Amino acid sequence: MMKRTLIRAFVAIVLTATVSACGENRKSDSGTDGKLQSKAQINEVEVITLKREDFKRQLLSNGQLRATKKSSLMFGTTGRIERINVRNGQRISQGTAIASIERPDLVIAKESAEIAVQKAELDFTDFLIGQGYHAGDTASVPEELLATARLKSGLTSAKNSLEKAKYDISGTVITAPFSGRIADLSLHAFDQYSGTDPLCTIVDDSVLDVEFTVMESEYSFLSTGLNIIVQPFADLQKSYSGTIIDINPLVDSKGQITVRAQVRNDGSLLDGMNVRVTVERSIKNQLVVPRSAVVIRDNLDVLFTYTDDGKAHWTYVNILHSNGDSYAVEGNSGRNAVLNEGDRVIISGNLNLADQSEVVIIGE
Repeated sequence: MMKRTLIRAFVAIVLTATVSACGENRKSDSGTDGKLQSKAQINEVEVITLKREDFKRQLLSNGQLRATKKSSLMFGTTGRIERINVRNGQRISQGTAIASIERPDLVIAKESAEIAVQKAELDFTDFLIGQGYHAGDTASVPEELLATARLKSGLTSAKNSLEKAKYDISGTVITAPFSGRIADLSLHAFDQYSGTDPLCTIVDDSVLDVEFTVMESEYSFLSTGLNIIVQPFADLQKSYSGTIIDINPLVDSKGQITVRAQVRNDGSLLDGMNVRVTVERSIKNQLVVPRSAVVIRDNLDVLFTYTDDGKAHWTYVNILHSNGDSYAVEGNSGRNAVLNEGDRVIISGNLNLADQSEVVIIGE
């Protein structure tokens, strides 16, 4: 009996302690010190004042650079290369002797032709003297008699042979037809030149053509004189300004039109480089916003305007034109949206905004 009484007392003590602990926990949870504090979210944004300005509409394409002057250079004869005076990449002036071939037989032929001319001139003079005219005085000789004298003396034929010998000699030397840089030079001095391939190429790349294509639907966007921006794929951080110089008035089998522009080279561009081409045309009196200002809501384009009550206002817009960093926009009339010059447009911090969201402008 006593044992049963002790057990009942122990259970009562345990229950009392548990109830007391639970009461303290509930008190702690509901007390001021343990209460979870909720903090209102602050939407920080940046804004711009909307104004009308010229919008640079852009058309993008890929193209390739071509030197405005480029020529493959060959000797006019065959033989052993005597001398090469240039190297690949070297810039030379017009008329510079690039290389020569050793042809002593052509030198002898030219000397023989010169002697033949001298002999023919003597025979020509003797013939005129025999006709009663003074040596060296051909002004008073009838033209028919002069023609006969040239024919009988062989002077005309001898002079032709001399010109041919000079021409053959000139083929042993390559000179630069214009100023430029040497490329594709692979032979060396004392190599045998067969005459089937060019010795080298000279490239004038001070000004480069840019050839690119556009779809026929974009033909109306183009005109000669339009500015372009060229960026080599090898270094897209660099850009060069150019101008469209001609537009091929034919559409190819792929529905494309070939356009050619020119760009001045600062020495970094190479013939054959692949480039990105951006054609720009200004459209006047547009409401222009950064691309970051426009977000998607309900599968439609939306931007948020800011008013002095500190709230963001949801405004549906139509995108009229776009380029790499901006949009030209107007209010979406189908949604009764209006956008005016002077409106303050939110351009950052707008990804999670809703209509009437409270916002704080950064920097003000």
